[in-house]
Amino acid sequence: MTDALAGRITPDEFDAVLFDLDGVLTKTASVHAAAWKRMFDEYLRARAEHDGSEFVAFDADADYTRYVDGKPRYDGVRSFLESRDIHLPDGTPDDPPDAETVCGLGNRKNELVQKILETEGVEAFPGSIKLLHQIRESGIKTAVVSSSKNCVTVIKAAGIADQFDQRVDGEVAAELGLAGKPAPDTYLEAAKELGVEPARAVVFEDALSGVESGRAGNFGLVVGVDRKGDADALKRHGADIVVQDLAQLLAPS
Repeated sequence: MTDALAGRITPDEFDAVLFDLDGVLTKTASVHAAAWKRMFDEYLRARAEHDGSEFVAFDADADYTRYVDGKPRYDGVRSFLESRDIHLPDGTPDDPPDAETVCGLGNRKNELVQKILETEGVEAFPGSIKLLHQIRESGIKTAVVSSSKNCVTVIKAAGIADQFDQRVDGEVAAELGLAGKPAPDTYLEAAKELGVEPARAVVFEDALSGVESGRAGNFGLVVGVDRKGDADALKRHGADIVVQDLAQLLAPS
């Protein structure tokens, strides 16, 4: 553990900590990446067969990080398709998962995620849960801020639903018309609901779009969580500090 980081988050300096979910608190980022790859590969393969063009698979590392990680589901679909010069109608959130629309593909991805969560469950990062508990015991407020509309399902499955004072997820963002990451709107809404100034709040993010949103919101501290060897990129996109595990920030007992 790095002494300079241990005990870095204190009530003297911060009033709230805002946690991203997938990849920060729970090990669901790999679930999402697998679902994105399966959905896009099936679509791209069918499109290539229909057009007689070359099938180029979705890269679960590079494409996931660059185009979909941390973004609202339909924004992620649109962003990746545009990178391949594919332009589909948006459709509506009620589109069936086999519809050839942005929403249809997004709904197919969500269907796949639900199946994986049902069969494999959810695992939380031990160091993250220890820090979450320590922060709450110190009197600092907490919120979970996620682009996912599965947020409630995931935090309940992980046994941490009672550890947050506020939740701003994909469902809440849709209801309030909040722009998704990299815009700072969801984090700013969480701070507002907690009654704290952004300068007195910490943002934890593992996605490049997420640290960009923390920086755009002028939060007091933006912590990049490096689960995939992206430390330099996280810093370039706005992280003040980068950790490999949230346990690095635990105050000495």
